[in-house]
Amino acid sequence: MRLSSVRWRRVAALPCLVALLVVGGCQSSDLPSSPATTKALAAEPAPAPAAPRAPAPAEPAAPATPGTDAAGAVPPAIPAPIAPTLKAGPKGEVRAALLVPLSGPSAAIGTMLSNAAQLAVFEVGDEHFDLIPVDTKGTPDGAAAAARQALTQGADIILGPVFSPEVKAAAPVARQQSIPVVAFTTDRSALGNGVYSVGFLPAPQVRRVVAQAMADNRGRFAVLAPDNEYGHAMADALQDAVVQAGAGARVVRSQFYDPAAPDLTAVAKRFTDYDRHRADLDRDREALSGRAGSRQALDAAQAGAIPYPYDAVLLPDDGVRLKSVASLITYYGIDPAQIRLLGTMLWDDPRLADEPALQGGWYPVPPPAAHVAFEARYLKAFGPLPARFGKLASSAYDATALAAVLARRGQGDYSQAALTSADGFAGVDGIFRLLPDGTADRGLEVLEVERGGPPKEVSPAPTAFGGPMP
Repeated sequence: MRLSSVRWRRVAALPCLVALLVVGGCQSSDLPSSPATTKALAAEPAPAPAAPRAPAPAEPAAPATPGTDAAGAVPPAIPAPIAPTLKAGPKGEVRAALLVPLSGPSAAIGTMLSNAAQLAVFEVGDEHFDLIPVDTKGTPDGAAAAARQALTQGADIILGPVFSPEVKAAAPVARQQSIPVVAFTTDRSALGNGVYSVGFLPAPQVRRVVAQAMADNRGRFAVLAPDNEYGHAMADALQDAVVQAGAGARVVRSQFYDPAAPDLTAVAKRFTDYDRHRADLDRDREALSGRAGSRQALDAAQAGAIPYPYDAVLLPDDGVRLKSVASLITYYGIDPAQIRLLGTMLWDDPRLADEPALQGGWYPVPPPAAHVAFEARYLKAFGPLPARFGKLASSAYDATALAAVLARRGQGDYSQAALTSADGFAGVDGIFRLLPDGTADRGLEVLEVERGGPPKEVSPAPTAFGGPMP
């Protein structure tokens, strides 16, 4: 039997694992503090499903969503005091189509996502929820054909595809029959008009660290980013976050660099205005050269006291290149004790702890507990997850669990109002809510890079959303 034709349905004998959860107000600095109701998408699971074990996927080419090892938390489930608002369905069952690449170069990614979705069906879905995996072959044409096949099979919602070109090809097919799409891409241009993403997009990450920086009395931001799609998306997210923050916050400098450049010295000098500051310093030294000891006194007075126009710098990069950029800008004048370095989820890498220039830098991550538990359950059922794709797999789990929650008892409401509930949902990577523009808001914590050791928590993740959507 071909995998693309297999339907995964949770057997009726298993106890229901989904509950509505009433939680307290948000305690994070970036979100209003008011009570809210959040639907929990996962709880303490029953024993791992007796699903056939699949070999662990090999490390494939990186997908549109950068993977990390970070983890996410979900509050413990309690008995549901109320039931979700549902709309009666005509078939007595609700069908969700999972569009992933099950053949072609990205088949390992598709298999991993299918495994995660199956886990959600076994743990969350009831006997009326039907998941239909459909192969996109990892191509736009394949995704469009998969969307047509899904609609032919009566899909009420489409989960996936993964990559932006696939999403853009499948979306018009789904829109023809007003079927919503919950994809995994992080490309903002692929979203909207009935297409949503549960991926980790730039906006929530940047919004979180900007809010934390402003709580630390910093409102003048700069960004030094790679000159690629990711770097520009993060720079745009910084502009938006600063506008939303108000309170006099502003972006005073944006600069980009060639990510393939072998030497970024000139980039660092330009970003720090090193040549101008050096010329000013040399002039002052010359003017005071006749006074005994004046040069040494001037050196001491000027050290670490260059009047930069910004007090927080966003560096949306990772690995060796991030270390190089941070090291160079601090060498050419920026003092991390005076100017806070900010990162993204790409900073969630223990290897960064040995870079002195990054010490004290802040970056956002999902809370860890529930994600760690998810990976343990995945390991038991299917084998280990490739570390770099843990977040992509958990997105597939959460999207499937979301569809199952809204499809309980054979009734389903996948309207915009239901999918974009302001209260949001509690998933394995913390709380999240889909926004009307197709993006996702997330509850993230802020960590600080500690020299030679694990990061320390600066601000915990919220446990509930409050107030209006961003």
